[in-house]
Amino acid sequence: MSDATANSWEDNLIADLRANGGRASSGPLAGEALLVLYTTGARTGLPRRAVLSVTRDGEDYVVAGTAGGRPSNPSWFANLQANPTVRFEADGQTFTGTATVAEGADRDRLWGAHVAVLPRFAAYPEQAGRIIPMVRLRPQA
Repeated sequence: MSDATANSWEDNLIADLRANGGRASSGPLAGEALLVLYTTGARTGLPRRAVLSVTRDGEDYVVAGTAGGRPSNPSWFANLQANPTVRFEADGQTFTGTATVAEGADRDRLWGAHVAVLPRFAAYPEQAGRIIPMVRLRPQA
């Protein structure tokens, strides 16, 4: 898929999410809760976005740095490590918040909960050959 085609597909998906309270209405992700994450590029300082599967842990939104099972962490992960203040769209709302990388037992618990909701993610650690980072997105009050 070319960059232009990917961007067009993503633009259409984001419009669909906005029209349907944060859930895709059709296609392979139909019915799934998704989040649009806006970060600042770690190297460029430019605005970046990513559409991610999301679960919840209390008030926090939780995303996994799977990169679709690729060996490297996704670029959005490096971006939020460099600048943890993020903006995101979820559940039909837009938030400013803070991203925190979960560690140890908390990370393991979040991963287990994520896979329970999104079983296709279970194969990613072996496929990627790495521990998948888990990130909490906490909306600012």
